[in-house]
Amino acid sequence: MSDASEDENEISFTVKFLGRVEVVRPDGLQILSEAAQSLKTPDQFSSEKAAKKSKVHLFLSLSGIDVLENKTKFLLYSCPLSTVSFCAVLPSSPKVFGFVARHPAADMSHCYLFQSKTFSHVLVSVIGDAFRASKKEESIRGGRDLIVEALRHKNKMLQRENAELKRLLAGQTN
Repeated sequence: MSDASEDENEISFTVKFLGRVEVVRPDGLQILSEAAQSLKTPDQFSSEKAAKKSKVHLFLSLSGIDVLENKTKFLLYSCPLSTVSFCAVLPSSPKVFGFVARHPAADMSHCYLFQSKTFSHVLVSVIGDAFRASKKEESIRGGRDLIVEALRHKNKMLQRENAELKRLLAGQTN
């Protein structure tokens, strides 16, 4: 099986999942380094650290990043791209990369760390490209929303004007 697969809207890589750590800030290489250091420290209370170093499929699309268990394809984590605030390769270990994402329902952020012998820099670049593409698509949609809103407003104004002219015309014929 290949390490990378691709279709029109998503790309997938098989990587080693090192773990997920709650972080205090949503960005920066320092946060990435601290999260990696935290994963090296054993913690008997954290099930997320216990489940680390397993092979996973990392799926990237314009909607988000999904982490699936390798054998069962069970969805472990799903992060919409709009929640991702930072992504980089760990400078002290070029095979390790990660991203920070805000939890969609809670006021917290997590750092997701992975290891890939060959694809770390590529994946960081692809995540960045997907993030930029989704933002561009969002702004295009946002622009369309503004146009639609402007047209609705114009339509309302014309309907009022039309009603006023009908009223005036009805007054003149009487």
